[in-house]
Amino acid sequence: MIGYYILAGAIFLISSYVSNKLKKKFKQYSKMHLQNGMSGAEIAQKMLDDNGIRDVQVISVKGMLTDHYNPQKKTVNLSEGVYHQRNAAAAAVAAHEVGHAVQHATAYSWLQLRSKIVPTVGIASKLSNFVIIAGLILSATGSGFGVTIFGVGIALFAATTLFAFITLPVEFDASKRAMAWLDDKNMVTQQEQAAAQDALKWAARTYVVAALGSLATLIYFISLFLGRR
Repeated sequence: MIGYYILAGAIFLISSYVSNKLKKKFKQYSKMHLQNGMSGAEIAQKMLDDNGIRDVQVISVKGMLTDHYNPQKKTVNLSEGVYHQRNAAAAAVAAHEVGHAVQHATAYSWLQLRSKIVPTVGIASKLSNFVIIAGLILSATGSGFGVTIFGVGIALFAATTLFAFITLPVEFDASKRAMAWLDDKNMVTQQEQAAAQDALKWAARTYVVAALGSLATLIYFISLFLGRR
């Protein structure tokens, strides 16, 4: 288990670095006011209108960096800062979340796949750690049943890892759509465009770190499983 703790610690440190960097970038670009004077909510609504999407509502939610698109309720949920503020960071986040709405409206394949496995992954994420720990404890006593339980736990964890990697093209594509629209519609200046792109790159890196961290943990669990068979 010492190897797992070292791995978990390394993943935690990398994740913390990227997360803190994202917050700093967001704070930095929140000071770059948009020359067009539009708020994040207005940016989001215009991008929806330009893409012919009339059945999605832009709403404000509490918290910082809590922005997301809800495909079930068809809402673009913007954190209070993004919803009201008129800066490069707000424009980037608002356009990115609408990018997910555009994916939904155009039946983007990776988003459809992710949506289909959400229920399964939700169950797997709740059970995997418990099942893995139970399997490790039982297998340590030499129980063959414990090894089987451990294998089931790994399978559940593998589902969450798969979900993390399926999320990557969804997030990168949403950012690509956002930046293309901001540029095509001349919504931002060249400097604001660069700031928005940098902010979205750091946001994307949080998903990359999460996916790689999950994969590294999965490989470690598999190595333990093979050693106990």
